[in-house]
Formats: sequence, C-alpha cells, structure tokens
Amino acid sequence: MKARIQSTPTRMGDSVGIESAPKPLVSRDDPLGNRLLAVLSPADRELVRPNLEFVPLEVRQILERPGEPISHAHFVESGLVSMIGVNQTNHRIEVGMVGYEGMTGLGVVLGAERSTNEALVQSSGTALRISSSALREVMATSPTFTDTLLRYVHVFLVQANHTAVAAGCGKIHERLARGLLMWHDRVGDDQLSVTHDFLALLLGVTRPGVTIDLHELEGKGLIRSTRSHVRILDRDGLRGAANGFYGVPEAEYERSIGELSGHITRGNRQSAARPTVKALSDR
Repeated sequence: MKARIQSTPTRMGDSVGIESAPKPLVSRDDPLGNRLLAVLSPADRELVRPNLEFVPLEVRQILERPGEPISHAHFVESGLVSMIGVNQTNHRIEVGMVGYEGMTGLGVVLGAERSTNEALVQSSGTALRISSSALREVMATSPTFTDTLLRYVHVFLVQANHTAVAAGCGKIHERLARGLLMWHDRVGDDQLSVTHDFLALLLGVTRPGVTIDLHELEGKGLIRSTRSHVRILDRDGLRGAANGFYGVPEAEYERSIGELSGHITRGNRQSAARPTVKALSDR
C-alpha cells in the first residue's frame, strides 16, 4: 500500500472536523478493508472510491458529537467505534458498536444532518472516510448503493434493539459476555485491549461491578482479565454465558449483508477483509 499522509486525529475535548493536512484519496490499487464496501457491486465501488480518504483511528478520538453536524461518515477497516447515548444530565451508555463490518454517519444515510449520539473510538485502527456531502451525492446517483447502506442501518437498529433488551433483562455477567463477544467479532484478536472503565460505560454500571463480573467469567475459565486487557479463552463458553443475549443481530447481519466472520485472527482479517481490487472485480 502506498504511503499515506496522516493528520492529527480529534480527541476528547477537541472539536470534530478540524483538519491539519489534506489526506490522500484511495486509489484503484488500494485494497478496501471494510465489509460494506466489499459487498458493493464493482460499479458502486468505483463510484464511491474517488471520495474515500484513508484516516487513522486512535483511542478516545471522537468522530461525532450529539447535536452537532456530521461532517464525515467512516467506513471502519480496523479497530472499534462505540456509539454512546448521552442524555441531558450526561448519563452515558453504549448503544451500539461499529467495526470493519459497518460505518458511522448513519444519520446522513437517513437524511439527517446532526448526530444523536457520540461516536467514540475504543480500539485504534483505520477507516475510509467520506464527506457527508459526497455521501449524499453518491446515494442520489446509485439506488443500489443506497440500498446497501439502508440494509446496514436496519442491522444496526436490530443491534441497538437487542442492546436495550440486554440492558433491561440481562444480568451484568450476561451483558458483559455479550459485549466481549461483539468486541471479539470486530477486532478479530483473542487479546482485547479494554479497560474496566470502558466496560462500565458499555454496560452502564459501576466499575467495581464490572470487576466482580469479570472475575466470575474468569473463574469459569472463559477469559483472563488484567487491568487493561481481556483475553478470550473459551468463545463457545462465553456465548453460553451470554444466555441468548448474543446472536440475533449477528444472524441478521449475515442475512441482510453477508457473512460476518465471528472469530478470525488479525492476520487472517488482513487477507479476508481486505480483498484486492482485482479479486473484488472477479466476483
């Protein structure tokens, strides 16, 4: 891959959308590591490709803020973005996750200009971003491109619905197991870099509560937990511990979009989720 020009990312406390340097567009020789872009028709991929910019994602970087205009949508290639619901008294809880299978900026897809959630990077990686204006233009040009994005919006809403079901009906260790499985799906590595503070945000509970339930899962031999890492030891056992709160959104993604590889190594992700332009055109 050609060398990229990288700019300083927006972090918590910074303003969204400030640019320090222009970023290169994605050339025809560059692979596309995002699942939504990979399932597009060759014509739709070539339509959107000139508008894509490669950008780094760094931990605690904010891509969207509630009530503020959405400047760009991000097709995540690697890493993890949390969609955080925030109320008027600043109570915060995760309402959805986005990894290489999806995108941010769903408000733009639905015709809105402002975000209703905070989009916060929780695991570093990369993304292909497109300006909101360019995204609207591509959608207006191609009904099939729009259809793919709307199907993803549907899948994300299913994920958000089941997040609400888990929050209202699940025990903390069940919700924790679900969250770790979803993180595992998107990062593709048994070793998850995650703090207890973020897990508390994910679940909307106190940090000591998360620690207790991590120890419970660890005692069953499902994970190994340290201060800033969780290692997945038994994925099948973790799915059992989720007690039915994991699986429906994942199945809906595969039905609506295509296969979502649940447990692959980071090395395999590079070959599986970053098909070359030639390989894509041969499909």
